Amino acid sequence: MHRLSRRSVSAVLRLRHRTSASDSGTYNDAKFRLYSSGTARRLGVVGTSQSLAFGDGSAFGRRYESTATASASPPAEKYEYQAEVSRLMDLIVNSLYSNKEVFLRELISNASDALDKLRFLSVTDPEILKGAEMDLDIRIQTDKDNGIVTITDTGIGMTRQELVDCLGTIAQSGTAKFLKALKDSKDSGSDSNLIGQFGVGFYSAFLVADRVVVSTKSPKSDKQYVWEGKANSSSYSIREETDPEKLIPRGTHLTLYLKNDDKGFAHPERIQRLVKNYSQFVSFPIYTWQEKGYTKEVEVDEDLAEAKKDGEDEKAEKQKKTKKVIEKYWDWELTNETQPIWLRSPKEVSTEEYNEFYKKTFNEYLDPLASSHFTTEGEVEFRSILYVPAVTPMGKDDMLNPKTKNIRLYVKRVFISDDFDGELFPRYLSFIKGVVDSNDLPLNVSREILQESRI
Repeated sequence: MHRLSRRSVSAVLRLRHRTSASDSGTYNDAKFRLYSSGTARRLGVVGTSQSLAFGDGSAFGRRYESTATASASPPAEKYEYQAEVSRLMDLIVNSLYSNKEVFLRELISNASDALDKLRFLSVTDPEILKGAEMDLDIRIQTDKDNGIVTITDTGIGMTRQELVDCLGTIAQSGTAKFLKALKDSKDSGSDSNLIGQFGVGFYSAFLVADRVVVSTKSPKSDKQYVWEGKANSSSYSIREETDPEKLIPRGTHLTLYLKNDDKGFAHPERIQRLVKNYSQFVSFPIYTWQEKGYTKEVEVDEDLAEAKKDGEDEKAEKQKKTKKVIEKYWDWELTNETQPIWLRSPKEVSTEEYNEFYKKTFNEYLDPLASSHFTTEGEVEFRSILYVPAVTPMGKDDMLNPKTKNIRLYVKRVFISDDFDGELFPRYLSFIKGVVDSNDLPLNVSREILQESRI
């Protein structure tokens, strides 16, 4: 095996340096490899040229070639994730929610947010209310014969671009944007009642409807627009409303065309029950279109035939009589109470009010033995009213049953759940009844389940 002397190695390095200098700083890789190989042969070290691999890609050459290859690599191309929108919608609608009934809760919460935004903006910009002096409320009307439910609010409405951004973009929350803007401007204070945050509540409408039409008018625009979408469709349409009979001064008119299997939701009594269960304590009045009746007396003609007396026929006489009938009509009926008593100071609530709230909420007929109204502040803030019922559970199994549904949890006054399987109270206290309301409890996207919380 040949060995290179220190002088031979120095000669090779000097020749390499001289070659680089002769090219005015530009390195010629091919020229250097040939020159290096020839120098090695002249020095009589051909046998070691393979082990050092000067000619075939030496240690120096390999290092340089590797660096050159890396620097010459084309830039990586970026791609957007692709999704089949119709399948994504199906996943959101049918996998996110466990109960179809929550569609009404979600849509009422959206309407409440629209009213809250308008009320907040009107404080700094009173002009926003001019030209449309209407009460801030939510109205729900049903057509059970055709399977149609309409929800109307007199809130902030949406512009054409907001329809694209909020309804045309899945998981884009207009309320979340509004809250962020308030936070950035430091004007939100501590009494914001906005509910939505995930941007998927609107799509719960497709739980029960195969077609949804949204007609909306924003005070920021002089035009009214109509958004229309269908279940299992990857597209939607937006057009300007030109029918004079359908124009509204401000707000949003949401129409659900129910699926055949879900037309039962178009019954006024069922809608009223859902409002009372989920949205009883929303900040704004909720009116439902209900059939009513009153009793009145009307005149009727009745033929009376009198029996023959003494062989003489007497003519039948017509006598006027009255009878009571029920006259039916349709009208708006206030369905919710706008001020839950737990938000008031305990000093302002009378015993009669506590007892009435207890009996109405839990369908009891006896007053409770005791009640406790308190507020907890800290990492998680909540208000609560707890009751001790007058009647004990019938048996031991009932007393220790964790699924009694005696504790109703609200987040921002919207009912979330009453099924906690003994998580809020130990089993031996499962007979306690009450309500818990918090503004900052973390919920999952469907707002049906609590995330991990210290409560």
